[in-house]
Amino acid sequence: MTESYDPRRTAILLVDPYNDFLSEGGKIWPRIEPMATKVGLLDHLRSVVAAARAAGIQVVFVPHRRWVPGDYETWDHPNPTQRRIMDQHNFARGTWGGQFHPDFQPQPGDVVAQEHWAQSGFANTDLDMQLKQHGITHVVLIGLLANTCIESTGRFAMELGYHVTLVSDATAAFLPEMLHAAHELNGPTFAHAILTTDQLVESVSA
Repeated sequence: MTESYDPRRTAILLVDPYNDFLSEGGKIWPRIEPMATKVGLLDHLRSVVAAARAAGIQVVFVPHRRWVPGDYETWDHPNPTQRRIMDQHNFARGTWGGQFHPDFQPQPGDVVAQEHWAQSGFANTDLDMQLKQHGITHVVLIGLLANTCIESTGRFAMELGYHVTLVSDATAAFLPEMLHAAHELNGPTFAHAILTTDQLVESVSA
């Protein structure tokens, strides 16, 4: 599939690039590592971000809520992931695990959206407003997790009228079945394009 990405209208949405997800010693890295290694996640994330910056494409960080004491404890019905965060303190604010991976640090001109509480980077954040104010019509999603935050953010983007691209090897999941579902079963129901990193880099470089 050939896609065209106008750098004035395109944004890379880098979802949840935290040390807890992406770095050796991160709390969630052991669960991600097998699939991340299989797809070459870190190298592909680096390639996409580098190609975007070289092409003048807007890079947008879409971070999950950084846990602080008291989060979710008084909520009526936190979801299973939020309960896990409440117990394990993933992405804790003020800790190494809650910092962005050293290879994925915001640069001048990047946008860092408000933190999302659940799985969609749009729900209860300023992401849609930021994208519209930057003239963005096309979004390319990379980061974690393929079957939760990437899928939810992509679906929400489609509902808001954005052209949505998923990058199949610039994301990962805990299990092969989850990654398969995200790209082969669910992705085609909302994404306008599902590309590999090489295909995307070729398109944005053109």
